[in-house]
Amino acid sequence: MNGNLSIGDLARLTGLTVKAIRFYSDRGIVPPTDRNPAGHRRYGSDAVARLHLVRTLRELGLDLATIRRVLAREATLAEVAAAHAEALAARIRLLSLHRAVLLAVAANERLPEETDLLHARRQLIDDFLHTVLDDPGIRRSMTPELPEDPTAEQLDAWSELVELTQDQGFRDHMRRLSDRHVPTVPPKPDLVALVRMKAGPATGLDPKSAAARRIVAAVKAEHGGDLARELESANDPRRDRYLRLLAVINGWAEPEDVTPAVDWFLKAM
Repeated sequence: MNGNLSIGDLARLTGLTVKAIRFYSDRGIVPPTDRNPAGHRRYGSDAVARLHLVRTLRELGLDLATIRRVLAREATLAEVAAAHAEALAARIRLLSLHRAVLLAVAANERLPEETDLLHARRQLIDDFLHTVLDDPGIRRSMTPELPEDPTAEQLDAWSELVELTQDQGFRDHMRRLSDRHVPTVPPKPDLVALVRMKAGPATGLDPKSAAARRIVAAVKAEHGGDLARELESANDPRRDRYLRLLAVINGWAEPEDVTPAVDWFLKAM
């Protein structure tokens, strides 16, 4: 059967159009093995397998130059598949970012003035920072700065952060925390950070012990206020998630999980 297939035969066997097969043939991807006396191209049976592979790779989005390299064995199919999978992963991350913005816009029934989605994402974050967090110091410490050449992890974190900042429950929670924050001179330490520092190393102790009572007294003396109410309010998993995403985006060290220290401190109180 070698060299006896016409372009019409290949079209019937592969489901491709005659025009498409002629296009691939002209570019050397599926070269003819012979020509009949009338000058028409003839192909071997291996052309069927080659065209099936070409069709699959094209459907996956590979360009002709890459397909030609695979067929010429200049690159293995495994190498090309791995590279293309990474390219698709980057595209999926970008689409995820776009989806986050569109969902946020839909939920708030408002469209940013600019149609550029990157700028729109920045606007949504800025809206959260300036309408929810009144204190400039807190706002600065909670501001994400996506680098010009972000990693895949930073893009994923940015996408999730956009969605989180549009969660009305989270916005209300952060506004309450911000409203209760009264700037002092010298600045009063953040209660959760203070508890983490004082109680973190002590979580193995009995919360009813004398040592635990001393830690509670030290935190009260340094911070004051209704500690139980403030801690129960501040100890929201969404706040912790925001801080973790913020650390990823800004390239900071991963923040310590404060939940064990806060839970222990509340028991000690």
